[in-house]
Amino acid sequence: MLAHRTIHLPGSDVVPVAAPPRTTAARSIVDAAQWAPTDTQARAIVAAAFQQRLVGGDDLHEVVERMPRIRRRQLILSTATDAAGGAHSLGELDLLTLVRGAGLPEPTRQVVRRDSAGRRRYLDAYFEQWRVHVEVDGGQHLDPAHAWADMRRQNDLWVEGDRVLRFPAWALRAHPEEVIAQLRAALRAAGWRG
Repeated sequence: MLAHRTIHLPGSDVVPVAAPPRTTAARSIVDAAQWAPTDTQARAIVAAAFQQRLVGGDDLHEVVERMPRIRRRQLILSTATDAAGGAHSLGELDLLTLVRGAGLPEPTRQVVRRDSAGRRRYLDAYFEQWRVHVEVDGGQHLDPAHAWADMRRQNDLWVEGDRVLRFPAWALRAHPEEVIAQLRAALRAAGWRG
């Protein structure tokens, strides 16, 4: 890990009661993203911060606006916008990029639904008008207990009449055309005429 210094540190980016003094979560995340070795790592840092609820809303936008010269300015801003809108992982960000590039309607992200036992469940992407869900599965979805929870949630959605598509995160990067073809087919089967 490399140490970094900054000469631009307004008081609004410092936690006022901390000892020793430290930067706010939002400022720390912006700095980590701009200093990350790759764009992918920078996006992952921003998405994880929203997923873990370390920041929310326009927190990162406000920090970036105070920083006149920042590396990856546009990448941080666009990722923060998408993460604030519910894309909380690299896979979910990749899905959003694919959907936009293919000219498909934009889904609602992190939709809260109740399962058959009344528990709150968050759905990655939901095309509400057509009742099509897309779930992006990361490595944790291979765990048997996690996989069973996913299957129960998918079954509940199917019973209610929704379509559910599942894609492993790696497929979004390795086979984007197949992902988009299946998503387009599901939307058309549900009545989308775009």
